[in-house]
Amino acid sequence: MHNVASPIEELGVDFAARPLITVLGVKYLHMRMKDGSDLYVTQHGHPFTKCLMPENHWADDAWMKEHGARLSGTSALYRVRTKQVEGQSKEIIIKWNRMGQDIPGETQALDAENAEFNSPFMEFSLLTELRQARYESPGALHTHRPLAIYVPRKFVAGEQLGRRRHRMEAIQRSHDEIEIDWNRNYAVIYEWMKGIDAVEACRKGLIDSAAIAVLIRRASEDMANKGFMVSDNKPQHIIVRPNSDGELAKDRAGKPLYGLIDFELLRRTPERERLIRARKRHNYLIRQSRRFESQEKFPENLTAVKILGVDYVYGRVESTSGALWVVGKDPVLFEYFLPEKWRRTPRTKISASQQVYETTTIDSVRLVWRVSRVGQIPDADPFVIREGRILQHGYNSPFEEFAIALELSQKGIETTYPRAIYMTGRRSTVSPSLVDDSRYENHAQFLTAEGESILSRHHEYLSIWGYWNGPDEALAARDEPMYRGIDALSAYREGRLTKRDYFRVMRATKHRLASAGIEDLSLRGNHLLLSIDRGQKLATDKHGLPLVRICNFELLKKV
Repeated sequence: MHNVASPIEELGVDFAARPLITVLGVKYLHMRMKDGSDLYVTQHGHPFTKCLMPENHWADDAWMKEHGARLSGTSALYRVRTKQVEGQSKEIIIKWNRMGQDIPGETQALDAENAEFNSPFMEFSLLTELRQARYESPGALHTHRPLAIYVPRKFVAGEQLGRRRHRMEAIQRSHDEIEIDWNRNYAVIYEWMKGIDAVEACRKGLIDSAAIAVLIRRASEDMANKGFMVSDNKPQHIIVRPNSDGELAKDRAGKPLYGLIDFELLRRTPERERLIRARKRHNYLIRQSRRFESQEKFPENLTAVKILGVDYVYGRVESTSGALWVVGKDPVLFEYFLPEKWRRTPRTKISASQQVYETTTIDSVRLVWRVSRVGQIPDADPFVIREGRILQHGYNSPFEEFAIALELSQKGIETTYPRAIYMTGRRSTVSPSLVDDSRYENHAQFLTAEGESILSRHHEYLSIWGYWNGPDEALAARDEPMYRGIDALSAYREGRLTKRDYFRVMRATKHRLASAGIEDLSLRGNHLLLSIDRGQKLATDKHGLPLVRICNFELLKKV
């Protein structure tokens, strides 16, 4: 599918600019209709792609009138058999998504204050995770299969769709991989699940109200055991199957077999949320400690590259059209540094003069990211000797910073951990009078897998560093912070360092850098990270000097 980019005449569609797109962990084949409508087909829908084309069901009014039927419920829900295409048709459910809307009074939502309708992509993501949870614990939950998401081209005012702007803005912020349109309708398409719902089974005398209550509790418990809950669990969402004997089909334990439908209010339990984050973080810590040893197979969208002696996993970022270089040889680590994992999480600015932030990603990984000043002329006076040398050298690129950091580590000089380099997708411009072209020129030899220069004048670069709270190897063995970082200047201001010890640290660091063939052209106390141990004391070496890690590399120069 990667190689197909031309119009598919027999389908009457074009593949979108990114025909294979992953949204919230679910892969879709994205097609754009000639009328501008969009169809996102899941792996379950691939065998029926032609049947799922809108003209083969919803977009044909006459067909829908004859072969479709609206089903009962508070949402706009339809059952229809698609047209036959190449001898194949499909019984499907089309449900118009209610994201951004208030929960109606007739929907008995548990925890109504926190209940929110899922977006179609979140609905499919959570359902896919629920279906895969059968590998985590005994027993399987049966659900109908998610086939596709249909987005008609027609624009409708969001207010007319009943959407609340604050709710839609929150949804849009959580979907970095794709743009959610305030003014377009979205429909989820599911495979029809054979059987009847529990309410109809009661009307037919196959089950009584007491048995329905038991079934609802059982379904809730089974779902909770998998780590999920539905805020409006009700009998209309439970499908049972009558057999030829006029009774309900039963499992080996003699209990009615059932399946679940309708997941617009599906969510993880708080326990599962914590578990998922803990698992992701634990996996991250182990992989970081072995990032240069990985034997993982690379997927098609990622490439192993080496730049200035540093190994990276390189790939384009679907959500922003940017690019990402992740330090090491482990392709699994790439996902942890996608910008949607950390760009919009709560952050704390930790530098008064630069754009440097500390944050915790949605995978519970703490990191520090800084906006690189590569390509900018330093704000320095050419007639001051020390500042003139800064102007002559210029700011290092993130790739140079990472190479120097790893070289220092190999020479026994501790640094903060370089993790990843992100090139933004948006184009940026700087006044020619402020541009230092030197790095663009000496990096011109380094190209991406697409044949473009790794360093572009038209994009911003962000370097991502590990938040210092202990060595990678120690945290991988036991996820408990050993230290809290504090820069030398802050340590002096807090009274943890005397003036004498502050200057001792600065001199010692300058000599150690020189012995490694490196000079910091603007060495300052906030370039040096010290460690506060669990006893709230500065960690020291055998000479009584504080342990030091270099944490600023933009003006480090090889001598």
